[in-house]
Amino acid sequence: MTISIRLNDDDTMLFKKYAEVNGMTVSELVRQSVLEHIEDEYDLNAYEKAMSEYHKNPATYSLDEVEKELGL
Repeated sequence: MTISIRLNDDDTMLFKKYAEVNGMTVSELVRQSVLEHIEDEYDLNAYEKAMSEYHKNPATYSLDEVEKELGL
């Protein structure tokens, strides 16, 4: 798939310089940035779900308790 974006001259220079300093192409920079953003959002959603579940049942277990329960 090909995607095109419109950037003003200042943003274009910033993207190009940043990519150059980090040894990548602008395409790689944009791809990596979008993937990191998606991952960050996924992680935040998972955290919020886990915290919600924890608040409903705040039981915690030590590593020793878990190992004993699993027979390790």
